Parts: sequence; C-alpha cells; structure tokens
Amino acid sequence: MAKYFPVLAEAFGRLRTELAGRPIAIIGHARPDGDCIGSQVALARVLAAAGHDVICVNADPVPRRLTFLTQGLTFYRTDDVLARDERRAAIYVDCADHARAGERLKAHYAVPAACVDHHLSNGGFATLNLIDAGAAATCEILAGMFLDAGLPIDALTAQALYTGIVTDTGQFRFPATSHRCFLLAGELVERGASPAVVGYELYERETAGKLQLLQLFLASLRVECEGRVCIGRLPAGIFAETGTSGEDTEGMVDYARSIEGVDIGVLIEERPEGVVKASLRAKDAAYRMDRIAAAFQGGGHACAAGLSIKMDTKEFHTRLLDLLREQIRVVATATKET
Repeated sequence: MAKYFPVLAEAFGRLRTELAGRPIAIIGHARPDGDCIGSQVALARVLAAAGHDVICVNADPVPRRLTFLTQGLTFYRTDDVLARDERRAAIYVDCADHARAGERLKAHYAVPAACVDHHLSNGGFATLNLIDAGAAATCEILAGMFLDAGLPIDALTAQALYTGIVTDTGQFRFPATSHRCFLLAGELVERGASPAVVGYELYERETAGKLQLLQLFLASLRVECEGRVCIGRLPAGIFAETGTSGEDTEGMVDYARSIEGVDIGVLIEERPEGVVKASLRAKDAAYRMDRIAAAFQGGGHACAAGLSIKMDTKEFHTRLLDLLREQIRVVATATKET
C-alpha cells in the first residue's frame, strides 16, 4: 500500500505502463531552481534505469550551483530540441502551467504525456497530471512516488531529490514543510544524499558579484503599506554592472520578507524591452501570493509566487501595491471575524 502519496500511486503506475519503450523529454521551467533541476535529474535517472532514452530540456541553462547534480545526463536548451525535431513523450516537472517552460516548447510539446507539480495554481494541462498542492516540493512528490512504487533510488538520485526538498522548504523553514518532508529527507539520506555536500554547493559558493548584487538590493529596500510590505528593486543593467545573472537573485527576496513586522516581501527586477519580473513572498498563506501573481499572468504558491510581464515599472509598482493593500485588508477583516 502506498505510504506517502496514496492518491497519486495508481496514476504514477499507469504512467509508467503507458511510457513503456518510448523516448522521453523531461521539461523544466524557465530560470530553473533546485526543485526544478532536482526533479528533472531524479526522474531522468529513474526512467533511464528502467530502459528509457531520456533527455532533459530547459529554456535556460542549469544554474552554476546545481551542476553538481547533472553528471551523466544530457540537458538540452530550447533551440537544440527544436533543431533535433524529435518526437518524444514530454513530462513537465515543477511547471505551474504549460507556458512555464516557454512558448516555443509549449508549441513543440503541445500535448504533454504528464505533469508532476506542487503549485497551487496548476489547473492540469497534461494528459496525466500528478499534482499535490500540499507538497512542499515537486521532489517531495517524486521521492514519495518512487518509494511507494518500490523503485530503486541510487545516491545521485537521492542527492537530487534531497536538493529539491531543501531548496523549496527554505532549508526546512517555510510553512509548507511537513512531517512527510522530514521522513522523506531521512529516507534519501539513508540512500546516499549528503546534507553537507548539498549545503556547500547551494549556500557556500557565492561569487563576489552576487554579494555586490545583494548589497545593492538591500540598499533599495523600502517599506510600504504601513510597514506590512517590503519591496526591493534591481534596475535594468544591474546584472551587467555586477557581472551576475538572473540566477543570482535566487533567495534574495527572502531578505525583504525577513524583517520583523513585514508580512510580504517583494523583489522587482527591471528586464530588457520593458519586462518586469517580480518575486512575491509572504509569511502567512492567507495572503495568497499566487492570486496576486495571477493578476499579472503569473502564479505559484500561497506563500511564494512569481510573475513576468511587459509593463511600465511605475505602473506595475502602483498596481501591485493596490492589490497588496486590498489583500492585507481582506486578511485583517477575516481575522477579526474569527
């Protein structure tokens, strides 16, 4: 009997049967993070061990700090896949919607075989959707399904799954962290995952440019909404100035949220061609960051969401504050009523 994900166990077994003998592409979202790459690596290794021809596909490169997970696997970029024009069964992982990996991959893999995800905003876009919004990470779902199915998990697969759980739980600090997360983390350590190695690779390999970028972000922090919201900005051209890239903003928004008295932290990035990217983090799920992001064509979780939209920065800032003020009011009213 399935122990960790009993609702998904039967569907996962059906997926493995339907994929028998088929070449597979495992698709991750743009600007991949630890849960995305960890999910791709783990699923690719398990499927390859079962005899499948497997590749991993991302619109953006694997972040420098996550390359320790990818040995022995082939990661392709969007242009590479389109040039090969192969027809593979596509499995999307850690993608809240079909376009999360980019519009070109969405068109190429128009009918994905499956999606494995934990985002609250995921409405199900694949033929088979293995979604649990109560899970803290997609790697948590995969680890549980692998164990429920009795599939072998070698040391490198365990390392990848552990990495995804660590990053998406904020090192086991975020509200979605559950008893199940710790049970699965223990199972993965028993199978070869090294907390020391993961901790070093993720958190002790910062570049001087990343620290300069962080310094500039911290200097930009402004408190809004009577002290309940803290917003920081990274202006256009800042990555070139500091010799960094978008991957170096990972985790930066948490500094804005960490201030005592602040309930919501925001990181706004000004990108080329008038694009605004924002990361939203809340201390309480009641603030529903996924709904705030959805107002700008984004999505995510109740406590953590993101968006990317072509919009004037000042207009975006004003509209965002209006939505946040209203959400804070709604939560305050609901709290008084209870």
